[in-house]
Amino acid sequence: MPSKRPAAFIGAGVAIAAALALWLGRSGPDAAPRTASAPQPAGPQFFGAVPDDGGLPIPSDRDERRRQLLEQVQLTDHTYCSYLEGSKYPMESRPVAQNPDQVHPNQPIQEANPMRTEGGGTNNTVLLQTSQSHVYLAAGEAAAFSLRAVDGKGQTLPLVVTRAVAQGMTYGSSRPTPQVAVPFVDDGGGADPVAGDNAYAGVLAPGQGGLAGFHGTIRIEVRYTAGGRSGFALFDVIYTPVLPATWTGKAREAVEEGSLHYYLGLEVRQPGRYVVTGRVDDARGKPFAVATFNDVLQTGTREVKLTVFGKLLKDETPAMPLTLRDVDGYLLRENVDPDRLQVARLQGRVLSGRARSLDGVSDAEWQSEERSRYLAEYAKDRQAARAALGAFDPAQPLPQSACAPAGMAQMGKLTPPAAGSARPGS
Repeated sequence: MPSKRPAAFIGAGVAIAAALALWLGRSGPDAAPRTASAPQPAGPQFFGAVPDDGGLPIPSDRDERRRQLLEQVQLTDHTYCSYLEGSKYPMESRPVAQNPDQVHPNQPIQEANPMRTEGGGTNNTVLLQTSQSHVYLAAGEAAAFSLRAVDGKGQTLPLVVTRAVAQGMTYGSSRPTPQVAVPFVDDGGGADPVAGDNAYAGVLAPGQGGLAGFHGTIRIEVRYTAGGRSGFALFDVIYTPVLPATWTGKAREAVEEGSLHYYLGLEVRQPGRYVVTGRVDDARGKPFAVATFNDVLQTGTREVKLTVFGKLLKDETPAMPLTLRDVDGYLLRENVDPDRLQVARLQGRVLSGRARSLDGVSDAEWQSEERSRYLAEYAKDRQAARAALGAFDPAQPLPQSACAPAGMAQMGKLTPPAAGSARPGS
């Protein structure tokens, strides 16, 4: 008996062809059929051709070129405006909001990580919570450490410290340093605030033991058991055994050249570039600014000047008087490791100001040869981009600049800069 499949395929093909012809002839149930005389677009048009499948318009070459020119205008304008805004205060006097990591330098560094085990693995059922008071230590300073173990539900696990030692890290042919024991206790004494809570704390004072003369990174290795499992934790500090300079204890405040300055006495033993940072709070104790000194000092009694820029004071209007606190610094050493010699930190309040008003403070923006040069070059780039867009499409208005004064829209008519203009920083 002959098969009926060919006839079925032919019938299906006829039905599909009829449906396709009906779909091509109509755009809807009531649409009129297409006629051969209806004019069709010949190639891409100014606003982009519409593909036959009803998708998004295909951009024309002109559309794409205008988009590129507009992006260049926006990019050069953003670059100019960002630098203009970001450089209105000098680098040595910045709002505290721009340096959140510098606000409280003496707060402990706290972390929580899965237990580290021998062989490089981790145990995710045990979470080790650690804290470290300082990373950089000057001669005579100490650092405190703590650790506590919890399970996946945050419940404290029984913890026992089985071994804790500190050793200077050496490389190549350097002689290994001695290992120094670091007692970790849970007795409520020293760095441990509460006894018997399964949180252990230890203190390292390098200058009081076998690491007193070591300069570099000291690693503290703590081995412990928690919840019946064994793990270890590592802490690193960078130690300076000799002070390159010492504070004299003298400090004063002055309003000069439109800004507020703090002068701190420093007895310099080793000459070189010193970097010193201080934090400034308003009268309510709210962090306000970060002031930095970065300059070369010769040996002898010197003054470190920390500046709160006048316009920053005018813009932020902090409650007066201000307080300088938490000053730290170091002698920068180039092309060596470690790259610094730490100066002993001044923790807490260093100087409470007397100035209770902004009399004598200027609201002028910071000016320098570098800033003027950068702004001039960025302005040339911006003017050139606007000029190119204006010449390409003179019928369309130019976009308004994000930071330009009135009349900026006319910059598209300006002559672009000559080829080969120097870029900032070149």
